[in-house]
Amino acid sequence: MAVGGMVGGGIFAVLGVVAVTAGTLAWLAFVVAGIIALSAGYSFVRLGYLSENGDGPLTYIERFTGSTNLAGMVGWTFVVGYVGTMAMYAFAFGGYFVELVGVESLAGIPARPLVSATVVAAFVSLNALGAHASGRTEDALVGLKILILLLFGFGGLYYGFTRGEIRSGIAAFGTGPVVAAALSFVAFEGWELLLFDRDSIRNPDETIRTAIYLSIVGVTGLYVIVAVVTTNLVSTTVIQQNPDTALAMAAKPFLGQIGFALISVAALFSTGSAINATLFSSSRLLDSMVSEEYLPAQLGGDDGHEPVRALVVIGVLTVGFTVFGNLDGISSFASLAFIVIFGGASYLAFRTRHVGATTGSTIVPAIGSLGAAATVGALLWHLYTNQGSVFWTVVIIVVVVVTVELLYFERKPIEDDLSAVESSVEDVV
Repeated sequence: MAVGGMVGGGIFAVLGVVAVTAGTLAWLAFVVAGIIALSAGYSFVRLGYLSENGDGPLTYIERFTGSTNLAGMVGWTFVVGYVGTMAMYAFAFGGYFVELVGVESLAGIPARPLVSATVVAAFVSLNALGAHASGRTEDALVGLKILILLLFGFGGLYYGFTRGEIRSGIAAFGTGPVVAAALSFVAFEGWELLLFDRDSIRNPDETIRTAIYLSIVGVTGLYVIVAVVTTNLVSTTVIQQNPDTALAMAAKPFLGQIGFALISVAALFSTGSAINATLFSSSRLLDSMVSEEYLPAQLGGDDGHEPVRALVVIGVLTVGFTVFGNLDGISSFASLAFIVIFGGASYLAFRTRHVGATTGSTIVPAIGSLGAAATVGALLWHLYTNQGSVFWTVVIIVVVVVTVELLYFERKPIEDDLSAVESSVEDVV
């Protein structure tokens, strides 16, 4: 589940954006992001150990900060991050579909946004009807995706090395990998879903800890191989022109059109299944947040039934992002959401390192929190100086989300203040 959540669609969608930003050092960007993700993984495991009651991440935050509102805002940020992630998957699905079938428009309407919106609507409908892939089916699909990526990676390395085309890119070291690490962070979300699903996992403490560590390390290695092959076998110009299908373009030099088609089909299955899995998990998270009063009761589902209203809200937001957004903006926003969450968890683990019977690590959560802060700063500066429209789009989205969160969680004090004012006016009158 952890590996499937990460490999599900992120690498197919975000690789092009990372490669354009970091060039042949894209592999280093994935290493940096992987280290931060691993630090966050340790931090969540540590907080879970200290919590001792088997609850999820939102409970950890509420317990160790003493703030129900902050825990609720983190939950909202998770949901919004998943919306951005699904929008990115849908964007990539549309891009690969258009390239594969060779149709740029349908009835005068650009095909990519139309296909992206359609696939989201289809999975919202399926989930609302209660249709889900079985665990064995999902495991088989994940295994197939990993096998295809490994064949692509090692086949590309062999092809590149025999022709002297593989370079590390270290000579061109700069700030690019740090910025690209922030952009790539969305490709590392997925392992945290285990934390929300611990009730269905046998021996959850040990299983989740092992799964998180192994999945992040393994996926980082896979991403490094894929990034090395892509950035060395395909020119930056080609990647810039095809950021959403860069992986398939990289298969052409050594596998030809068959390789392009194979990777494209794999990308369609991967991004499609990733949309479905993330939609399922995020709607359940949203439904559980309703029961904890982190969200309005109107969004919850009836007992024993699918959370249809939650699915529709998430689906509509996802369609809006994927139709009207661009890949840079969507991936930047989604990555920022998860960097903030994982960096915050690392900071909380650092603060509570002396709590409990055993002392936690100081270095690991420090790396996670400082690394998250550095990558967020680098990404925002990069967007501000190089992609102003994307920067302001991200800022506006963040301001709107935070404003809505604050209004919701501070509604009771506001209502009390208004009631007090009304009472004062009545007394005067």
